Amino acid sequence: MYMKLYEQIAEDTSERIRSNELRALDHSILLMKKARDLGMAPREMIEAIFFANRLWSVLIEDLASRENELPEELRAKLISIGIWVLKTTEDLRQGRQNSFDSLISISQTIALGLKQKSC
Repeated sequence: MYMKLYEQIAEDTSERIRSNELRALDHSILLMKKARDLGMAPREMIEAIFFANRLWSVLIEDLASRENELPEELRAKLISIGIWVLKTTEDLRQGRQNSFDSLISISQTIALGLKQKSC
């Protein structure tokens, strides 16, 4: 009985975590699209970069944790994506890149994966 209850709680927690991650990714996508659609307006661009950096810093930290139950290979791939996101946002901040399109695309792909996992 207790084992079944524990499994149910663990499953609910995992679903809640995925839901929070999905909401955060969706918000990041929204901020990046807004900045892009406003012609890379400085205020919106900074907000989008800052949010993406914070989000991916937290995700990378979680993925690197031993407590993370995702398969090791998937965690490594997601960490690589996170590092790429951080480098790309820095390139945007420094003016070495001028588009959020690649960040939006990869974020949408990951969000889609989270949505499919939740179904």
